[in-house]
Amino acid sequence: MSPKKQFPGAKSSGDADLARLLDIIGAFSRQSIVVLGDFVADEFVAGEISRVSREAPVLILRHHSTELVPGGGANAANNLVDLGAKIFPVGAIGDDASGQALLDYFQNKGVDTSGIVRAPGWTTTTKTRFLAGFTHTNRQQVLRVDREPDAPLPADALAKLSAKARALSRRASAVLVSDYGCGSVTPALVRRLGAKLITLDSRFSLFEYSKSKITAATPNEPELESLFHTRIGTDTRKLDQLAARALRTLGSQALVVTRGKDGMVVYERGRQPHYIPVYGTDQCADVTGAGDTVIATFTLAVSAGATFVEAAHIATYAAGIVVMKRGTATVTRAELESALRRDAGSR
Repeated sequence: MSPKKQFPGAKSSGDADLARLLDIIGAFSRQSIVVLGDFVADEFVAGEISRVSREAPVLILRHHSTELVPGGGANAANNLVDLGAKIFPVGAIGDDASGQALLDYFQNKGVDTSGIVRAPGWTTTTKTRFLAGFTHTNRQQVLRVDREPDAPLPADALAKLSAKARALSRRASAVLVSDYGCGSVTPALVRRLGAKLITLDSRFSLFEYSKSKITAATPNEPELESLFHTRIGTDTRKLDQLAARALRTLGSQALVVTRGKDGMVVYERGRQPHYIPVYGTDQCADVTGAGDTVIATFTLAVSAGATFVEAAHIATYAAGIVVMKRGTATVTRAELESALRRDAGSR
């Protein structure tokens, strides 16, 4: 390893040097990750504002383009692919056009899709965002329409998912669980995995995984507030208290709380909270899917041998890159390495 180059502003020995972080990123391609999650189709319909309708006070858009990309757990998987990892996606999709589009997307990237289960009659969760703008302006989101399953995932499909998840997790370095509440993931299923490294991003049910041997979880601050029915605001003391309670309740080794423009905080058993500032500017272009990028990068880094603090530092850079892109986006390994070197040089 090359000589250490300490990042300015390091608060403790937990902070990593540039060479160390680059070595971790260099090991990304040797990791294999199972992504067990709710796979969402993110559809973006872009149009140019033509006029106001005479039928109702609404804009008429002249259609420009329609793009469908992986969202939710599928976005976490997509980030892992672009970071160079070998992935095994495990999740349910419907026998509909959105489900087929997700399947085609990953197959075109050379991903093993044997863990994706198609459930006849079920609906692939699809979030359609309508973007409007004039010829020489940035398009803004004016409407979002969600299509979601109106029934639980059929028992036979859930059984297939469970079998595939258990089989594939034995071949992987880590399991990333992405629970958006759509039905592909349950705490009972995760408890049966037996994986050594399991990371969790749960939108609504974090504490239900308390017996699932979760290694680390990455809730955002609003999710933490919702769990305890309170508001944190700028009170970092309250944040520390609630995060410590959440860490004990979940029983995980670490909790990484993401705070938007205020960066993220790493909580570990028996250690002081480690605050990490945001990378880049706090004036982002689009935060859609940023949480998926964080858990994907964090999981990959821990799998590659990083400490939780080192992994969070790397995830901070990944998040800073992806929020400057429009729509549901990913970060590449080359972009991540370039950002680390550029930031270290500028400081």
